[in-house]
Amino acid sequence: MTESLIADGALLSGWRKSSYSGPEAGSCLEVLDGHRRGVPVRDSKNPHGPAVIVPGRAWAAFVAAVGNGGLAS
Repeated sequence: MTESLIADGALLSGWRKSSYSGPEAGSCLEVLDGHRRGVPVRDSKNPHGPAVIVPGRAWAAFVAAVGNGGLAS
């Protein structure tokens, strides 16, 4: 599955912080819009760390579930 992983997320530009991430240094997720293979996702605290590419449909389903409270504990 190496095609769904980018070893160094800093090789891509245009990352944006998730709107669900707070202003503090807590859990921060960054995504990259408009990538041809899906939606790259990385930990903003580790910009040179790996980025996982999530297929577009799976990402849309995840965002919808979060928005609807479907992933609340």
